[in-house]
Amino acid sequence: MYWDKTTRIKKRLLAAVLSLALAGTLAGCGSTAPAPGQGQQAESPKAGDARQEGSVTSAKRTTYPLTVKDATGKEFVFEKAPERIVSTSPSETETLFALGLGDQVVGVSDFCNYPAEAAAKPKVGSIIKPNEEALVAANADLVMTGVSMNMTVVEKLRGLKVNLFKVEPKTLDDVMSNILLMGQIFDRQEQAEKLVDSMKAERQKVLDAVKDLKPEQKKKVFVEFSPGWTVGKGEYIDELISLAGGINVAGGEKGYVKLSEEKVIADNPQIILYPTGIIDEKSNKPMDQLIRERSGWDRIEAVKSNRLVGLDKDIMSRPGPRITQALTEVAKGIYPELVK
Repeated sequence: MYWDKTTRIKKRLLAAVLSLALAGTLAGCGSTAPAPGQGQQAESPKAGDARQEGSVTSAKRTTYPLTVKDATGKEFVFEKAPERIVSTSPSETETLFALGLGDQVVGVSDFCNYPAEAAAKPKVGSIIKPNEEALVAANADLVMTGVSMNMTVVEKLRGLKVNLFKVEPKTLDDVMSNILLMGQIFDRQEQAEKLVDSMKAERQKVLDAVKDLKPEQKKKVFVEFSPGWTVGKGEYIDELISLAGGINVAGGEKGYVKLSEEKVIADNPQIILYPTGIIDEKSNKPMDQLIRERSGWDRIEAVKSNRLVGLDKDIMSRPGPRITQALTEVAKGIYPELVK
């Protein structure tokens, strides 16, 4: 949850995703407001929620049939591990490949570009509304989708007999629970546990690095993930800032919100985070230039002290296996002297 010939395509993705993230506030998929790959959150499926008619053996092999629910509450009964898999979400595509399932992936969204092998897979359209014909023709045992697809599209695809499993992570723990759940579904539990252990270790390294910060030492942080938009509490980007020892100046807001330039000036953040490689469509300026040239923003401490930190847009916008890498980069940006 982006410009020039390829990046313009990505911008349209970014724009569509925020419309879902702000469902109920904005008009919907037609909104031009951008956001990182995140949408409205239902309760995320947890690995512990799986009700198994069989059981998991001591060798970490799944015993089928396996009964689980996805984030929409739909119950799935797996008689065996799905063999033909489609992913309409870059985050879930990354997870599938990280679990060693790349050879079984028979289709991905137009925006699935990591790892490199994913980009070579047959395309099934956008993350918001995939190509229905391509999705049906893929003849997948299971289609994984994420936070960017709304329920109207989910229900329509299910009406076409597409076996669609949706996840909606809002926190790092949600992401890791979903990885463990996918490990159960696809009989890749050992790989899933190893991956989650490495993610937990990376998170702990950051927590240990910032644990001695006193309240008065914590830096105020503003994140502008797309021109004109920031994020408040209840979303994983806000959690990344908090875990990294920062204070999100938009933390009093909820979800994805349009920024108030005057409020940011008043909040006077010491650090400004932004995604690299994004060009503002209206001004045709890169994000850091756009931020620096705003009226009055030269008074903000982060601008005065040149503490604008660019972060990789993909790892920041995807609640998948690389989310703890994003946490590390956020922490380095805020406290380079503490996080190596």
